[in-house]
Amino acid sequence: MLNILTNSIPNSKRFFLIIQLATVSVFLGRAWQHWRWDAPFRTLLWDEQWMSPIISGLFGWNWIEYIQNPAVDQFIQGSIRGVGVLYFLCALAALGIKKLPRISRIVLWMGAFSLILLALLYCKERFFSVGQFFEYSLQCGSPLLLIYLSKKASPSKNLLLAVKLAIAATFTAHGLYALGYYPRPVHFMEMTMNILGVGEESAILFLNAAGVLDLIISFGIFLPWRWAKYCLGYAVFWGLATTVARVWAYFNWEWLGAILEQWLHESVMRFPHFLIPLAVLLYLYFPFQKKKSDTIITTS
Repeated sequence: MLNILTNSIPNSKRFFLIIQLATVSVFLGRAWQHWRWDAPFRTLLWDEQWMSPIISGLFGWNWIEYIQNPAVDQFIQGSIRGVGVLYFLCALAALGIKKLPRISRIVLWMGAFSLILLALLYCKERFFSVGQFFEYSLQCGSPLLLIYLSKKASPSKNLLLAVKLAIAATFTAHGLYALGYYPRPVHFMEMTMNILGVGEESAILFLNAAGVLDLIISFGIFLPWRWAKYCLGYAVFWGLATTVARVWAYFNWEWLGAILEQWLHESVMRFPHFLIPLAVLLYLYFPFQKKKSDTIITTS
């Protein structure tokens, strides 16, 4: 990571390497989740209203036969693990995209599509809260960014605008949950109380303040550079803090192995939340090396 930030690397290449790292991270985290833990496939496949007509039409089963059939549950669990294998292959594809570009891009397209479907499943699980879907904008967007950058010498102005929109979508959704616009997740409260050592009322105040700042930076990154760079800087800081919080909040030396097994992937899959704002910040406002062949795009 430190090598990516040195001034020996051209600006556009550094941007590519940070996006590559973000893409590898999200796929590794999701791969471990699907292989070791679970994913919300049953949110769809066990929805009687949606699936009953399909099941009865294809197999002639009634709903009770379907949900009580052990083979069905084994199929669902096998599918979850199969997607985990796909995500691991996507991580390898992200690493090898320069050496095997055509194959890697095909695999990454499959991974990006799967991440979008996963975001839709989480959205359904949360009673179609739109914010739940858009919270995954940076995670879903990472492989798409990498595919684009593997074909281009440097990011275009339109691409950087799209990246900012993805950052804004992720932080806006996160802020709306922190503010309680959507039902505030229990783990938000738990993490805040565990890390800060405060009670419930203080945790709510902290989350409200954090939510307001999320909304401010989501708007502020589109302002002229003299203000936008500070908003992006905060996005890097807060994205890193909320990423590390998944492990930090439950850290205990005595149970280190179990804690890392359960929570490390939750942090790793969120690396895009700070890495992508970092890539934009460095590219636009802190280019360590300027060359004639390395175009620097700035905002007015």
